[in-house]
Amino acid sequence: MNDSIAAHTDLLKRPLTGFSLPEMRLLQQLLELEKYDYTPDESFVLPKAEKTIFNASEDLPEIDASWYRPLLDSLTTHAREDHTGKHLVLTAAQERVIFLRFNYCRFRVAELLGTLNGRRPTPAKARKILDWHARAMQLRHEIAEVNVALVMAMAKRTRAEDMEFADMLGEGNMALLRAVDKFDVSRGFKFSTYACRAILKAFGRQGMKQTKYRQHNPVHFDPEMERVNPNDLRDQTERSDGSAEVRTIMVQNLARLSPLEREVIHHRFGLDAPRGSRPLTLEQVGSRIGVTKERVRQVQKAAIAKLKWYIENDNVDGYTENASIA
Repeated sequence: MNDSIAAHTDLLKRPLTGFSLPEMRLLQQLLELEKYDYTPDESFVLPKAEKTIFNASEDLPEIDASWYRPLLDSLTTHAREDHTGKHLVLTAAQERVIFLRFNYCRFRVAELLGTLNGRRPTPAKARKILDWHARAMQLRHEIAEVNVALVMAMAKRTRAEDMEFADMLGEGNMALLRAVDKFDVSRGFKFSTYACRAILKAFGRQGMKQTKYRQHNPVHFDPEMERVNPNDLRDQTERSDGSAEVRTIMVQNLARLSPLEREVIHHRFGLDAPRGSRPLTLEQVGSRIGVTKERVRQVQKAAIAKLKWYIENDNVDGYTENASIA
């Protein structure tokens, strides 16, 4: 074990004073990242950058996406009706301000992490890392909420026979978050244009994956399958000789899980979480990815079915060979 990993692992054994266990777990995860991503801007390194960016005269409106939740609670064909009239649209100036703030927060986290060089952070530096990360995640959430109507709009425009409307919304929400992370406001484009393209591409990729999966696995998924206890499955995975195999399947996506399915499995079974930590509940996962508790349960079942099928049939000709395209 190198010095960097050893120092990071030691945080849970010898927690910093004044930090809760969840904070220490999050800090460890941040320290173990190979890279903390952000979209750079020349203004970040200017004198008084923080004051300039956060004291911008452009006021940001209060963001409310409460209209979206009722739709998620009853995802039927009626959800395709026009319910997006209440959503807020940011001006170009407001959009620039919120994206600069978001990426400046991420820049500060990356900068602080870069000064450690594998060393154990001081309590003061650790607190700064967590505070800037929390501010970044709050801004990320606000940007996604103000643009969530784009997911509904693109889903209504798309005709995908192999995808349920609920799945499209889930995949679209994930694509929206990825677009928020990658968008460069300095290039002068509207975020809505960038995000819509990303969402439509995600629908296209997922539709192709669904078609290929059904060709290999013609068994129809039954959402009324018996419930699975994530704690039981996780314990079995940790105890079994096949735990490394399961992780390999997830990392390489050999079972062709969709981005939404992978996100649900990672959160529900805590595959990347520190040993002993609790997986997220159905409701917690749903809040993170923008789908209902029931939809998380259904996605979880479908993902487990794919994983089981792959484990039982991983020697079937052609399946493993084509896994890299997923």
